[in-house]
Amino acid sequence: MIERLVSGGQTGVDRGALDAGIEAGLPVGGWCPKGRRAEDGEIPPAYPMRETETNNYLERTEANVRDSDGTLILAQSSALTGGTAATKRFARAHAKPCLVMRVDDGSPAALKRIHEWLEANEIGTLNVAGPRESGAPGIQDKTQALMRSIFQSLPSGQQAD
Repeated sequence: MIERLVSGGQTGVDRGALDAGIEAGLPVGGWCPKGRRAEDGEIPPAYPMRETETNNYLERTEANVRDSDGTLILAQSSALTGGTAATKRFARAHAKPCLVMRVDDGSPAALKRIHEWLEANEIGTLNVAGPRESGAPGIQDKTQALMRSIFQSLPSGQQAD
């Protein structure tokens, strides 16, 4: 059962996931760079984030992977780059479950795969990561829609309180 959702607070996948988590009534948060640094300025106060010791994005990325039970990477393709690729490397390095999915695939088969992964890995604290909005325009809205579908279709007993 997903008990908490975390991300890095960046535009794009991070905020889309946080917004869906808030809508679903889940506790949300995660690590963000010192100064609440994001590509659009400061991460809004609506997102309850913890600041890392530096303003380095990779420090925040690794902390979120390390402190969660597993990471769901949402992307527009399977070719991961930049911080998204680093997220997958950190998951391997910390021996944490990691699932990469296309953000635009909300099919029943994709939702079933995500549910099975969540259950098999006993994911309580879910880290959601992926590209920022500037590198993948529209990904924030797509992420929020997919995460809504995930939460709404969770088998009973796994839904947020």
